[in-house]
Amino acid sequence: MSLDTTTAPQEQATDEEATIPAADSAADADTAEDAPKAKRGRAKGAAPRKTRTVELTLTVTGTADGDWQAELKHGSTWVARGLTIPASAVSRAAKELHEDLSTPIDEAINEARAQQQAKVAQLEAELEQAKQALAELNR
Repeated sequence: MSLDTTTAPQEQATDEEATIPAADSAADADTAEDAPKAKRGRAKGAAPRKTRTVELTLTVTGTADGDWQAELKHGSTWVARGLTIPASAVSRAAKELHEDLSTPIDEAINEARAQQQAKVAQLEAELEQAKQALAELNR
């Protein structure tokens, strides 16, 4: 008998607890539906966020002889001008940035290399002629 008496009050409490959360959960469901609507988008009248950008302009120029220079501008202020840089550094930097940049730069470097090789061959031929002329004068 004592088991029946102790379980009866607990059953009543359980029934009450079951009805109270059901009412609360219905109220929570209404606020849960309203909450996402309020959280979407930005508040009315609020200005959109602006992404802060930094304007840096890097200009790399090269000559047919293979001489490369770099200039850096921050906004309208020059940071560096006329910096001499090796062609290999230009090629590596272009490859790191993007293939669309590295292809034309490598073509320009290869063309300059070919011109320098032709110039070296011409100068070696002139040097050989000068050595022959000197040898004839020493006889």
